[in-house]
Amino acid sequence: MKNVEGPAYVPGHELLRGRTAVITAAAGAGIGGATARRFLEEGARVILSDAHTRRLKEYEAELAGEFGAESVGAMPCDVTDEAQIRALFDAAVREHGRLDIVVNNAGLGGTSALVDMSDDQWSRVLDVTLNGTFRCTRAALRSMRSAGAGGVIVNNASVVGWRAQAGQAHYAAAKAGVMALTRCAAAEAAQYGVRVNAVSPSLAMHPHLVKVTTPELLEELTAREAFGRYAEPWEVANVIVFLASGYSSYMTGEIVSVSSQHA
Repeated sequence: MKNVEGPAYVPGHELLRGRTAVITAAAGAGIGGATARRFLEEGARVILSDAHTRRLKEYEAELAGEFGAESVGAMPCDVTDEAQIRALFDAAVREHGRLDIVVNNAGLGGTSALVDMSDDQWSRVLDVTLNGTFRCTRAALRSMRSAGAGGVIVNNASVVGWRAQAGQAHYAAAKAGVMALTRCAAAEAAQYGVRVNAVSPSLAMHPHLVKVTTPELLEELTAREAFGRYAEPWEVANVIVFLASGYSSYMTGEIVSVSSQHA
């Protein structure tokens, strides 16, 4: 029988005490927002970033009220805009002196049969999901190389980078690219003492996903999970915390599946 009861929330253990982290697409209730909260619970200073300015400001105020304004900052950033990315990373270093952790969470999905997909649909998903991760990884590596103190980059991939799903050719191609980018970046970054890994979630439920996905598809995807339920965003965030912490000090270039899908 499948266990459909949700897990107990895991308390923080100060695994990231004193670290400074930038998290993209961190406004709201998805994986990015959950990661920001978990990082703060683990003692990190967090710079939230998102293209949605209103939601970003609201979430910054919410977290600052809980964890203190000195622990939370925010700066709007569209990961398709190189100038905005440079401004984000420059501001983080200027404010905190160094950058220890970067979580590349920004991504864009959608559903379209390949035969009907336009060039614009294809390009838009790849520009946000793959090219955006590339741009932010490059900016992070430049900053960490200059500081000479190492660092950690965690990318958000997806199980569709491994497994076929109809209507997801653009998203799957982008996420497979994120996996390959992660491995190649890790090989280059090791000389700077920087580790680069990725998580690969299957189904983490949040309000935005509900808005852009049909109930039928969500039911189908949930049925594929061995636990008989979707993941909570903080369950994915817990694995990101692990990859950002010293507990994964000898891991780089790895893609960690956060999924209970049947093989």
